[in-house]
Amino acid sequence: MSTFQLGDLTINRMGYGAMQLAGPQVYGPPKNRDQALAVLRELAALGVNHIDTSDFYGPHVTNQLIREALHPYADELVIVTKVGATRGADASWLPAQSPAELEAAVHDNLRNLGLEVLDVVNMRLMFDVMGPAEGDIEAHITKLAELRQRGLIRHIGLSNATAAQVRQARGIAPIVCVQNQYNLAHRHDDALIDELARDGIAYVPFFPLGGFSPLQSAALEQVAAQLGATPMQTALAWLLQRSPNILLIPGTSSVAHLRQNVAAASLVLPPAALEQLDTIKG
Repeated sequence: MSTFQLGDLTINRMGYGAMQLAGPQVYGPPKNRDQALAVLRELAALGVNHIDTSDFYGPHVTNQLIREALHPYADELVIVTKVGATRGADASWLPAQSPAELEAAVHDNLRNLGLEVLDVVNMRLMFDVMGPAEGDIEAHITKLAELRQRGLIRHIGLSNATAAQVRQARGIAPIVCVQNQYNLAHRHDDALIDELARDGIAYVPFFPLGGFSPLQSAALEQVAAQLGATPMQTALAWLLQRSPNILLIPGTSSVAHLRQNVAAASLVLPPAALEQLDTIKG
């Protein structure tokens, strides 16, 4: 598996997103706790050493599962978490972006993961819950930089950010990754990906397979059939070939599906397939 640097941390480019381990709407406990733990324990065997999570998944559920399954953690394991939101009693996603709320969230992640230092903390911006929206983030990044200086955070990233916010954040503190929605059919961040690649900063697409509305395309299905792969494996392989700074975090609550996702890291798309997949671009 190819690797990339998150600051001073070397990780395999095929990672794992823990969001689907929580219950419906990423709220409450998993439908099958034993199966969720089995998925997490399979990661090391498959060479996955990058887990994406947050204490607002559940809330607290995925972090507690990760700790139960994997603590004490292997030296090579990198756990990336997010702050900036909380959950309502109705499973809604609510902003929690004040300096006090960000510090409390960092301590929640530390406690539930059983860590003394968080490898990477992404600032999940909530100016618009549905997607990136402009807004001043100086106070947000300044607070995370303070927590980094105090030794609670090793590295800082951004989630749901515009290109302007990425530039603003980089003027305040080193940024090691940007996590936005991006996939075969949702390519609004093409220019940002290329800009980050030039500067050695990781881009981590969430919903790499379409999220709650899985990617569906005749072109994708045709290319997958030609390659003897599934459409989802083909979509993941396309992302890995899109740019060397792209890190993947597909999520699943199934061990079999996890193995399929990781197998996509060895799938090479020939030029003709890439050209055909480009017709999907919205």
